[in-house]
Amino acid sequence: MLKGFSKGTKVTVLTIWFLFTIFPLYWMFLTSIRPVREVTKHFFWPRSNSTLESYRALFRDYAFGTYLKNSFVVAIAASALVIFIGMLGAYSLARYRFKGKSQVMLVFLVTQMIPGLIALAPLYLLLSRLNLLNTLIALVLCYLGGMIPFATLMLRGFLQQIPPELDEAALIDGCNRVSALFRVIFPVALPGVAATFIFSFVQCWNELFLAMVLIDSDANKTFPVAERSFIGAYFIEWGGLAASVMIGIIPTMIMFGLMSKFMISGLSAGIVKG
Repeated sequence: MLKGFSKGTKVTVLTIWFLFTIFPLYWMFLTSIRPVREVTKHFFWPRSNSTLESYRALFRDYAFGTYLKNSFVVAIAASALVIFIGMLGAYSLARYRFKGKSQVMLVFLVTQMIPGLIALAPLYLLLSRLNLLNTLIALVLCYLGGMIPFATLMLRGFLQQIPPELDEAALIDGCNRVSALFRVIFPVALPGVAATFIFSFVQCWNELFLAMVLIDSDANKTFPVAERSFIGAYFIEWGGLAASVMIGIIPTMIMFGLMSKFMISGLSAGIVKG
């Protein structure tokens, strides 16, 4: 995008862009450490009377530890299942030729274009009849069904870059197709797996609508639903909301930091062939 510009121009533009993108987080952090009486005041630097009371109140008054645990359980479980099922589907689409293969991929693509709101009523009735409403299992199943098509297509694009000779060598050594996939292909496909896992985790961690509709009890609420509770009809508790937002971005930031190398190579490899 900046090709042809001088190094100084590139540095200036990128610096401005960085400040523009980081400023909302910085302002949110300042809001989270302000005393309640100063939340609506505007200043750009932390003051000597800054406090961590908003953070302490999250775990003292709102049981945010439980909400964090619920979100972690749902996000990790759904993402792990997405990887397992997605790898099986992606391997089949990448390695086998069968009738209707193009139609299957088309259906996967079409499902990504349909708003999830359309399926809310039948999904709610189905979960109600299965006695799964107000459970974390319901969220895991819903997130799983929504993410499998994208994860399958994403992993397929990456698996196509792995030579089929690796499969053949594993079969010669006595592996069956499933063991060859998870013992030989899976380690090679780790960048693509990491990218898909991060995408799934972030989607589950941040999802709000289904969690609000399917979960009623405080014991099973997830973190985004708890964040929403700070926004009332006539008043917004800015300190608690800002503190919860700052805590909520920590897991995704850590995950992106630890797997950034894998994610970049996985995403770039996964879009080479379709």
